[in-house]
Amino acid sequence: MDSKQFNTQILTLSDKLFRLAKSMLRNTEAAEDAVQELNMKLWEKRKNLNEIENVQAFTMKAMRNLCLDTIRQQKVEGELPAEFEFQELNPYQQTEHKDLAGRVKKLIDNLPELQRTIIRMRDVEGLEIAEIAFITSITENAVTVNLSRARQKIREKILSEQKHVEETTWKR
Repeated sequence: MDSKQFNTQILTLSDKLFRLAKSMLRNTEAAEDAVQELNMKLWEKRKNLNEIENVQAFTMKAMRNLCLDTIRQQKVEGELPAEFEFQELNPYQQTEHKDLAGRVKKLIDNLPELQRTIIRMRDVEGLEIAEIAFITSITENAVTVNLSRARQKIREKILSEQKHVEETTWKR
C-alpha cells in the first residue's frame, strides 16, 4: 500500500476511530493519542494492509484493542460526548435532554464491557452487525443478542426511574 492508498483508505477513517476511542477512553486527548498511535502502527505495516479484505473493520478492531490496552494501563475519567449536545431547543428542553443523555451515558457505562462496546459501535458509530461481529470476534447472532440485551437493560432502568419519579410526585 503506497502513501496515496494509505491516505484514502486509512486516514479517512480517523474521525470514526477517534469517536470509538473517545467513547471507550472517555478522554479527548487520550483518544487523539490513540488515533495517532494506531495510524503510526498501520503506517509501519502498510505493505501488509493490501491483504486485508475489510480495512475499516480491521482498523476499528485494532482501535478497540488499543483502547482496551490503554484502559488496562490507566483508569480514565468520563466526560459527556459531543453527540449529546442540543442546540435547537429552549433552555428547559436542553436541560431535560442533557439530563436524559447523561443518564443514558451512565447506564451505558455500567453495562458489561461487551454490551457497552457493541451498543456504542451500533448506535453511535452506525456500524453494521457484520462489522461489529468481525471487530469483536463474535458471531453476528451474538452481536444481535448483546445489542438487544443492552438496549433492554437501558430501557428498563429509564422506565423504572420515571416510574419512581411519578410515584414520588403523586405523593406530594
